Amino acid sequence: MNEAAKHSALVSALTTEHFVLQTASSSTISEASARSSLYILSLSSSLVAIGFMSQSPEMLLPFVAVVLPVLLLLGLFTVIRLVDTTVENLQYLVGIARIRGYYRSLSPEAEPYFSVNTGRWPEAKIVPSQSLGASIGQFGTTATMIAFVNSVVAGVAVTLAVKTLLGNGYMTVALFCGGVSVILLMIAFTFYQRWRFISIGSAMQPL
Repeated sequence: MNEAAKHSALVSALTTEHFVLQTASSSTISEASARSSLYILSLSSSLVAIGFMSQSPEMLLPFVAVVLPVLLLLGLFTVIRLVDTTVENLQYLVGIARIRGYYRSLSPEAEPYFSVNTGRWPEAKIVPSQSLGASIGQFGTTATMIAFVNSVVAGVAVTLAVKTLLGNGYMTVALFCGGVSVILLMIAFTFYQRWRFISIGSAMQPL
């Protein structure tokens, strides 16, 4: 195979890989949307069911004791997977950026069409989601949104548990414990998400 044929085969392979990476990137976004919707739908349905059960005080507490732990586990699994899909999407974008870098080198005429400024992260140095830095940008992820909602659910569960154990006279203590639980869970999530982002190493760095 001569050099021209090898070059043509390489460009064809890179074009196919570019398409595959774009498709995979889109699939992570679709999966994140579907998982988030499933969790929110489950939470909404549970709240409606709790509203109906509140008409029967003797059945409300057992029902809540069963439903809230299930929601918390569902939220935990959802958040873990949402972080994974975000990391996977970033890796796909890195792969696309590398292929675009090769496209730029094909000829001087290709530079305007595949310039760094018209690319996505990590090619472009300034993009809306990274304008405040990666540390701040991570709070805008879908995983963060679901983690916050799930942390609030956990805080409500802790509040109800403390109130049930100590009695109605300790409502302030119960609310304090619930609030602290929300803060601690969000701190734990923030460290986890940051660790997962860092774990992919150089793939997170601009090319």
